[in-house]
Amino acid sequence: MKIGIDIGATKIESVILKKNGDEIERSRIPCPKSYKNIIKDICKIVFGLDRKYNRKFEVGVCHPGSIDYKTGLVKNSVNAKYLNRKKINIDLTKALKRKIICENDANCFALSEAMDGAAKNYNVVFGIIIGSGTGGGVVINKKIIRGANYVSGEWGHLPLPIFGNLNDKKYVKNKISEMQIQKFTSGKGLENLYHKKITAREIFNKSNKSVFIKQFKIRLARALVNVIYTLDPDVFVFGGGLSNEISSFTEIKKMVAKNMELKNINTKFIKAKYGDASGVRGAARLNY
Repeated sequence: MKIGIDIGATKIESVILKKNGDEIERSRIPCPKSYKNIIKDICKIVFGLDRKYNRKFEVGVCHPGSIDYKTGLVKNSVNAKYLNRKKINIDLTKALKRKIICENDANCFALSEAMDGAAKNYNVVFGIIIGSGTGGGVVINKKIIRGANYVSGEWGHLPLPIFGNLNDKKYVKNKISEMQIQKFTSGKGLENLYHKKITAREIFNKSNKSVFIKQFKIRLARALVNVIYTLDPDVFVFGGGLSNEISSFTEIKKMVAKNMELKNINTKFIKAKYGDASGVRGAARLNY
């Protein structure tokens, strides 16, 4: 049995997971807004479970952003900025008096689904999280692929593929950061693009067949074309709150094929088995 910890923007979730995937128990507490208190709360959780089960658990932790292992510092933690430039794996290892493995939350999501989730029967898995932001992770043969810069799978930061005249001034003047995929496919992105101040879920509920939603799906499909031409994964497995609002991944797949000028593609498009629980389950899997 191993402990998985998921540090989110609003919560810290924990799970005890058996090797076969069975959960022994799960808990969730609000996430404090200071780094020092995050470390303290994780210690309370782990030491409490140690005492309850009379053993010293191995622990894996998932969090927003990634660790640059040359410096040991967390970077690109957008949803939990207080983690940036902190040595969370080193600090937790010292505080918990055991080696702690820390990993990006999207990578843990992809690992969980590749190990015993919806993508368990595939070798090359691209985990896609569409929530308040847009992220992803790559798992090949049950192993996380991190890359030289520790940003593998972060397709949300790519520029959105565009149509039309590339010399058009409106494209030339835009910075790449302003054309990021997540600006057009994430919950926050949709809310910023919509003409009324309502949530992304409300936008979908208002009319799932509106021109605005169709544009969202087209942009999503165009973005996935880039991933296929780059990695050509066996499967896309979708998670994140906004992905739940997509009624048909078959529709998205057909749009992708159309943009590739193919009648059909072999890539599978599937919904995550464990949903929001995949991150914490993947964190526990870091030790297996």
